[in-house]
Amino acid sequence: MIGNLETFQHELAASGFPPLVNKLAGAGFRGRIATRTLGPLRLVSLDTPASACTGRARDATGGENLAIKVMTRGRTRIEQGRGEAELGPADLVLLDPTRTFRFESTAAAHVTILVPRRELRIRPAQIDRLAGVRIDGSHGPGALVSVLARESARSATEFRETEALRSAAAVVELISVALEARLGDDRPAPDEGLRDRITGYIEARLADPELSPPGIAAAHHISVRRLHKLFEDQPLTVAALIRRRRLERCRAELAGSGRTVTAVAARWGFSDPTHFSKLFKATYGYTARALVTSNRARTTWTRTAGPGKDGGVQGRQQN
Repeated sequence: MIGNLETFQHELAASGFPPLVNKLAGAGFRGRIATRTLGPLRLVSLDTPASACTGRARDATGGENLAIKVMTRGRTRIEQGRGEAELGPADLVLLDPTRTFRFESTAAAHVTILVPRRELRIRPAQIDRLAGVRIDGSHGPGALVSVLARESARSATEFRETEALRSAAAVVELISVALEARLGDDRPAPDEGLRDRITGYIEARLADPELSPPGIAAAHHISVRRLHKLFEDQPLTVAALIRRRRLERCRAELAGSGRTVTAVAARWGFSDPTHFSKLFKATYGYTARALVTSNRARTTWTRTAGPGKDGGVQGRQQN
């Protein structure tokens, strides 16, 4: 469909994109968007005028997907995390929708593949290294992903269900190969490799209330001082990383389950409910209990909303 800025942004949000602010968009903005599904994948084709956009960070509950952006026409400059990519036709880039990103582009066309995180063989530390980094789409695995993205966006509706699932698995496999190849082109220094292993260790043990810098250092046969030095140029210290990832896990579970705040906090290593509640509110701007209440209200609305006289839904939830 072709739409003005308001319509275009609404369709983007419905497709799973983070909120975008386009500094160059005016009253005459016209953009084209088409969305198709291929098994668990969502393919979004965009055709836009010259743009300068900022995507705001989202919390972990809105980040079930990673995005692979493939250029088909025009040029784009993208920044996310430590990465900065200059993309031309056929090039691709990995983006994490939960993180802030910026891009400037000429009039351009591109296809974005939204891939469930669970489908990709990629750890959080590897996402840190790859987000916002250009992957050459002219040769190697990147070229295969580029071609498949464009072809799949055109012909996804022609697949039967079993064909779509098998084709999606092939696309995901090629994306994984392309990402691994890019990691191989940019092998980490010894310190970065150790930091990646430590980050993975932390991620796997977030539920352990005893998880702490001294224990982490001992498990990796380094001093606590050396551990802190490994993270001194990172956005978060070791302790802050543990705290933030635990909060993200708590928020995701509170938004999607019927468990109590105290039970969820304890499950993810917070033994003091009062401390957890204060920390949660300081981080997100609202209380954990308010999140649970809101989730219950949405669930109740969904269960009670029935078909109206015209065969439609009686009400529509407003975001």
